Amino acid sequence: MTDAGSGGRGPKDPGARHHELWEEHASWWQVAFTDGADAEYTEQILPLVDQHLEGTVDVLDVGTGEGQVARLAAGGPGRRVVGIDPAWAQLRVATERGGGPEYLRGGADGLPFVAESFDAVVACLVFEHIDAADAAIAEVARVLRPGGRFLFLLNHPILQVPGSGWIDDHILDEQYWRIGPYLVEDKSLEEVEKDVFLPFIHRPLSRYINAMAEGGLLVHRMEEPAPPPGFLARAGEYAEAATIPRLLFLRAEKAPR
Repeated sequence: MTDAGSGGRGPKDPGARHHELWEEHASWWQVAFTDGADAEYTEQILPLVDQHLEGTVDVLDVGTGEGQVARLAAGGPGRRVVGIDPAWAQLRVATERGGGPEYLRGGADGLPFVAESFDAVVACLVFEHIDAADAAIAEVARVLRPGGRFLFLLNHPILQVPGSGWIDDHILDEQYWRIGPYLVEDKSLEEVEKDVFLPFIHRPLSRYINAMAEGGLLVHRMEEPAPPPGFLARAGEYAEAATIPRLLFLRAEKAPR
């Protein structure tokens, strides 16, 4: 899981290069966060998704990337799984890694499916990169069947606030996490690794909750889990702040007719 709050910041508006950047830097994600490389995925995110997909049959993974969430979903008995992503560089690797899902190229704000096609939609660490968040949530609601569930995982908004990050106060001899202007929406390029800039969008949590409510998606479960042991073992700076969540999970369900 990325930590945009502590990265370098680039130009305020990524503009038209949004998709180009993901095509260019897909390998960064594939190497650092997939195929068992990231403890937050293996110890926390994937088990959470697996738990809340129980009993579903037709699953859509929005922003599937190289497909690790889709492959996990496809392991369920009798499941049909479709992964969709706008980046060819991700979809090529997803197809090579196989595992059962079907993959399509497309954006979250214009899903190429008829209404009520799925009984579960997953969006894992995706909406912090989507410009048209309201339209994308409306599309999720459209393609879900009544009673279907939306599993929404986000880098915690506390993490994405511009100006947030670790502060080492040598005068007071203490370390703390500074939170910037939380209520201000912001779109910036983040330097997630040397010379690797990717677009991140900070929005307060209320923006997502209200968009879901407008689409008839009602939140049934919210979790803010502590960073898992494997992550803390590799990120010593978090050892004293394990009570600060890095992940936000919401399970919303489409209202029945």
